[in-house]
Amino acid sequence: MPELLTVLVYGLVQAAVLLLVALGFSVTFGLSGIPNFSHGGVYILSGFVCWFSLRKLGWPYPLAVAASVAVAAAVGLLVYAAVIRPVRRLVLAEVIATFAVGVAMLELFRWMGLVTYEFNLPPVVAGSVALGEVVVDAHRLVVVASAAGLGLALWWFGRATRTGLALRAMAQEEYTALSLGIREDRMAALSVVLGSALAAVAAVLVLPLGLISINLGYDAMLVALAVTVTGGTERTAGLVLAALLLGLATVVASVVIGPHWSEVVYLAAIVAVLAVRPSGILGRLKELEERV
Repeated sequence: MPELLTVLVYGLVQAAVLLLVALGFSVTFGLSGIPNFSHGGVYILSGFVCWFSLRKLGWPYPLAVAASVAVAAAVGLLVYAAVIRPVRRLVLAEVIATFAVGVAMLELFRWMGLVTYEFNLPPVVAGSVALGEVVVDAHRLVVVASAAGLGLALWWFGRATRTGLALRAMAQEEYTALSLGIREDRMAALSVVLGSALAAVAAVLVLPLGLISINLGYDAMLVALAVTVTGGTERTAGLVLAALLLGLATVVASVVIGPHWSEVVYLAAIVAVLAVRPSGILGRLKELEERV
């Protein structure tokens, strides 16, 4: 029983981590159809900005977090204007261009020597909490609460605000939305900026669980793709369900097989879902297209 409770608790924590890491990519792709594969680079950049603000500038934690989010949003806007906009609606070109930007950012960090044990972020909350016989870091509980809060906030944003409704309209039927006066270019740029800001939020919450490693940027991109493909892009509930399934699966695989099998779980989920249900667990776009 204690082993089962440990798997469930840490499976929930891992699900929260996956959801936070994937939200930025999923929001951009779901709202504007832009596959922003620079997500991993922005994620690690945000971690370094927060670290620099804390360690070198001596800023308080809230101000360092705000700086990370602001820089990530500005980088997202720059990526859209300089890289995505010239190849807009050419899906393969968007993938290649944004992927190249993400890899360039990560390898630039490696070239700059940002690969030592010096680069780490302190937890938002210190200490630990006992959940029955399982002891969990308090910061991990903050991660779970933050993931739940962000998921609910994005669900509300997409259904109760004019901007959110405009973004959803663009995602569902672009030409009809244009006929109603919704500016497609502005909405697309906003979705990339929002996704980049969410990547920064994920970075300052998740990276304190370990070191700021360049390889985590590539892992973040794989996680974002796996959760988005598995859950579907149209519904936040699908992303939450996918994160829960993948989080539990990775913890079980780590306990039963070994800690290095998590990437295999993500790749297997992508292949299985694309083969059986291309729209994702709760997605419906593929089925609607086939009916039309």
